[in-house]
Formats: sequence, C-alpha cells, structure tokens
Amino acid sequence: MAGLSLKCGDCGALLRSVEEAQEHAELTSHSNFSESTEAVLNLICTACGKPCRSKTESDLHTKRTGHTEFTDKTLEAAKPISLEAPKVAAESEDGGDASASKSEEMVVPEVNKSILEELEAMGFPTARATRALYYSGNASLEAAVNWVVEHENDPEIDQMPLVPKDTKVEAPKPALTPEQLKAKQQELRERARKKKEEEEKLAEREREKERIRIGKELLEAKRMEELNERKRILALRKAEKEEEKRAREKIRQKLEEDKAERRRRLGLPAEDPSTAKPPAPVVEEKKLSLPVRPASKAEQMRECLRSLKSNHKEDDAKVKRAFQTLLTYVGNVVKNPDEEKFRKIRLSNQTFQDRVGALRGGIEFLELCGFEKIEGDEFLFLPRDKVDRAVLNSAGSELDSAIKNPFFGVL
Repeated sequence: MAGLSLKCGDCGALLRSVEEAQEHAELTSHSNFSESTEAVLNLICTACGKPCRSKTESDLHTKRTGHTEFTDKTLEAAKPISLEAPKVAAESEDGGDASASKSEEMVVPEVNKSILEELEAMGFPTARATRALYYSGNASLEAAVNWVVEHENDPEIDQMPLVPKDTKVEAPKPALTPEQLKAKQQELRERARKKKEEEEKLAEREREKERIRIGKELLEAKRMEELNERKRILALRKAEKEEEKRAREKIRQKLEEDKAERRRRLGLPAEDPSTAKPPAPVVEEKKLSLPVRPASKAEQMRECLRSLKSNHKEDDAKVKRAFQTLLTYVGNVVKNPDEEKFRKIRLSNQTFQDRVGALRGGIEFLELCGFEKIEGDEFLFLPRDKVDRAVLNSAGSELDSAIKNPFFGVL
C-alpha cells in the first residue's frame, strides 16, 4: 500500500506532504523522515465543523469550546503522497541566475510581542495568536481577536505561519491611541469575565435543580417508608389477634378434654352434646371510624419483646435470660441515674453479646428505652438528660410481664 504520510523519526510527527516535511525540517532541524501507511487524522467537530488533524488538537478544541463529539473522516481524505520533490520553477527566457529558482528559507514572521503576550494570556495558543497577528497586519489586539473569530474553522489555524526569511513585515501604525487600545483590552477582559460568570450561574442553577430533585426523592422515600411501617404494625396487630383467638380455642379444647376425662374416671356417662349449653352469641364489635392511634412506647416495647421471643422460640432459656439481663440494665439506670457506668454499654462485650446483643430485638429494646449508639457504633449510651423514669418503669413492667407470663408471645 502506498504511503499516506511522512513520519518524522526524531519526534514521531505525521506530515501530509513533502512540502510539510521540508517546513518541519526547517523549523526543528529534524531530517529523519520515512514513508508511513498511517494517515494524518482528519477529525471534524460535529458541533461547529472545525477540522483537527491530531488528538492533541481535538483535546485543545474540547477544552476551549466544550465540544466533545468528532467525526473521523481520515480515511475519506487520505490519499497516497508523492515522494517527488516539488518542481523548481523554470528559468526565465532571458537566462536569469539559476540560484533564483531555489526555494527560499522559511521562518516564523516577527509580530508584536506585547500583543502576542496579551493573546496568550487570554488563552489563545501561540501558533494561533502568531497567525492572527500576522494576517491581521500586526495592528492591534482587537484586530487579531476578530481575525481569530472569522477564521476559527480554518484547517491550518493552529499551524505556525512561515514566510521567506528576507521578508520584512512592517507593522502599520495602530489605528487606536494607547488609551483606546487599553480600553479595548479591558473591554475584552470584561466580556470574558461576564461570560465566565454567566456559565457559573448556569451551572449553579443546574446544581440547585439537582439538589431540589434529590430532596423531593428523599421526602417521597421517607413518606413511603412511614406508610409501609404503619401497614406492618397493623398487620402485626391483626396477627396477634388471630394468635390470641387460636390460643383461646386451644385452651377451651383442653378444658373440654379434661372435663370429659374427669367424667370418665368418675364413671359418669359422656356429656350429651345436645344438652350442652349453646355457645354464647358472638357479639360483633362495632367498628368505629376513628383514626388509628399511634403505638405508644409501651406497646412498641411489648411488640419488640414479642418479636425477640418469636425469633428465638426454639430456646426459651436464652430468651428468659435476655429478658432478665435487660431488666437488670433498666433497673440499674432507674436506681442510679447519675452513674455513667450503668448508662454506657460496650457492644463488643462478650457477656452482653451472649445475653442480649446476639438476639434480634435486644438492642432495639434498649434503643426504645433511650439508649443511643455512639463512637462509631461501639457503645450504647443513655445521656443523663434523656433518662425518662416513666419510660424505664414501663420497660421494667413489660419485661416483668414477659418473664412471669407463660402465655407471653403465644396469645
């Protein structure tokens, strides 16, 4: 396959033609070139149409304009290059000197250094700023900026301009006075500053919109969580009622069986079902259309203890020991509210873990009593100002009932 470019062996730059290789050699003194099948990139910005011949140029364009989408047309524009040197112009008919036909040495034109520094300070690349000053007549900062705006889409805008060595470009006298030029420079800086402020305001508005959206989502999630919690509590109460109904039915059946067994031992005939007392009519409870009363602290504690016993119903001894341990913690705080050692529990303590921490619902019960997790969830702590004797007394009553009532958690 014919070469599509010339590659500089010294710096790796890809060049489209022999002429570009000659210019590169004059600027850098590199002389090691070889034919390459790799085409010079032809990346076209989809937003503004600016062509870029390298990834570096496209990155610079993205940094300046924010445009990130490029169309790769390298293969469409790639053509095999000719390695023949460009033809030298024919000698004139009057036998002019042969040395006049030789190509002149090309150099970077001289431009106004102060205006060049101003353009670089505004963010323009050196090559673009030099080209703008040269082709705008090296007149003023405003003329150079206007030239850049008009020729932004030129494919060679970021290439350093080259002119014959002996060419001298005299800068015309500036059309503006130094004061006017200074005012223009200030105006350009002010315009750039205002543009930056507008972009920052727009970005801040977008961030504020995002914060509002996230806040709404969090509120909605919290509302749904509270709704689901209310539904869960109602379902638990319904399950409790059904459990109590089944327990009463079991007790009634047991009483009937014991009664029949006593009659059998006494030699009495079995009781005739027809003579049995008719069951009392079920009085349907009136359902009052009252709002659901939020569960009180005592009810929440009772439900927590029921859940603990239900989760560990296979080991009644462990559950009873957990209840007694919790009762000890609560009782110590009630008796000695000013003693911090009774109000602070290390969660990693092995005894606490074996008796309470390892059981689902144990730590939750202490939190209902007012304990809070502190120091990276290492301790449970009840602040002195949050010691509520009424709450702790209710907790003690619920624990005492759970320990002494054999039907606790069954009914």
